[in-house]
Amino acid sequence: MKNQLDEILTKLTNEEKETIIRFDQTMNKASVFTYNNRWIKHLETKLKLKPIMVNEFGGKEYEVDRSRISMPRAPQAKKVLPEEQLARRRKNIKKAHAKRWGTGGN
Repeated sequence: MKNQLDEILTKLTNEEKETIIRFDQTMNKASVFTYNNRWIKHLETKLKLKPIMVNEFGGKEYEVDRSRISMPRAPQAKKVLPEEQLARRRKNIKKAHAKRWGTGGN
């Protein structure tokens, strides 16, 4: 019975596996709580952070310098280049390829 309960408790849906970044105007540190393995890997390998809390579902919480948190950027509109610019870029790429690999740069 206990094993079944443990199994039920440890299975979270993707909606429940959230990432939360929390700070206020008075704090120099930000708290990052996540279940996301990519975030965990980044925080532990790239930033060399150790979790300050690990829960029974695999979520981990880290303390990060607030200066490392930046505002998200607005998505940029995809550029549509005129055909002549595209042709010029293709030609330059072919030249660079020929120069590097010695093939078909005409």
